[in-house]
Amino acid sequence: MLRPLKGLFPAQDYTALLVGLDAPDDAAVYRLDEDRAIISTVDFFPPVVDDPYAFGAIAAANALSDVYAMGGDPLMAINLVAFPDGLDMSILTEILRGGADKVKEAGAVIAGGHTVTDKEPKYGLAVTGTVNPENILAKGGAKPGDYLILTKALGTGTITTALKRGIAQDDHVAAAIESMSRLNRDASRIARGFTVHAMTDITGYSLLGHGHEMAHLSAADFEIQFDALQWLPGARNYAEQEIFPGGMSRNREYFEKWVRAGEKVSDIDLDLLYDPQTSGGLLIAVAPEDAAALVAALQAVGETAEIIGRALAGSGVLRVQKN
Repeated sequence: MLRPLKGLFPAQDYTALLVGLDAPDDAAVYRLDEDRAIISTVDFFPPVVDDPYAFGAIAAANALSDVYAMGGDPLMAINLVAFPDGLDMSILTEILRGGADKVKEAGAVIAGGHTVTDKEPKYGLAVTGTVNPENILAKGGAKPGDYLILTKALGTGTITTALKRGIAQDDHVAAAIESMSRLNRDASRIARGFTVHAMTDITGYSLLGHGHEMAHLSAADFEIQFDALQWLPGARNYAEQEIFPGGMSRNREYFEKWVRAGEKVSDIDLDLLYDPQTSGGLLIAVAPEDAAALVAALQAVGETAEIIGRALAGSGVLRVQKN
């Protein structure tokens, strides 16, 4: 949808736009001077959980994540709200309170917002952050030999879909909410202290979708070890009941041309890998000599971080293996 715009804004005419329409990334980056660049991003969506406060916190954490994925820190955020006429306004108050608490936790500030009437509630943020132009962590940049680290467990799509169908266990929902509400702030800041070549966050396009983007932009293939992946409680159970959001099949249809699955990888395994995530973890490509130390540092602050694979010379193919 954005391709026609590239002709209106040729890169050579906007040299201060360091990350924009040329290649898919987590946020736009605009250079102000040698030491400062602005990160700009936006994200909003309908409720994924029933509790309004939790929904607000999750949506805010998800939007803030794009700044962290670029190696930056958020400065301020603008609320984006769609809300139905006739729905109790106390619900909106709780959504906004959840988002505000998460923005405050990030060290940023809510600076305003915009609201429209819609048939379904939607909430998110437009976020502005900063980064040193020399320290941008774009999706492209992974090098052959790099280890791949994922900082959160997977499975939010199938769990929240089970919740919508009224069959999710309370403890499974609670674990998913905790994961989705957790900022990627600490993971991002810790990663910056190591030799990290590329980074992205795992959201709606799934691990395989975002993994392909990262591999393709890095001119690399990614080898992923299924057994190394961490899963939220209940994710496998709901997957075996074929409980997935519609985005799973769309992800699979589009990205499967770049996926090579080992003979022990089942269809359920692949469905889980195509499961759209909300406010997922960071996928980090780190130099092999720093991988173990980075995982230890992440785990020390409570991140569910594991080495899940490595980068190889290639062209964007994801090779999934299972023991």
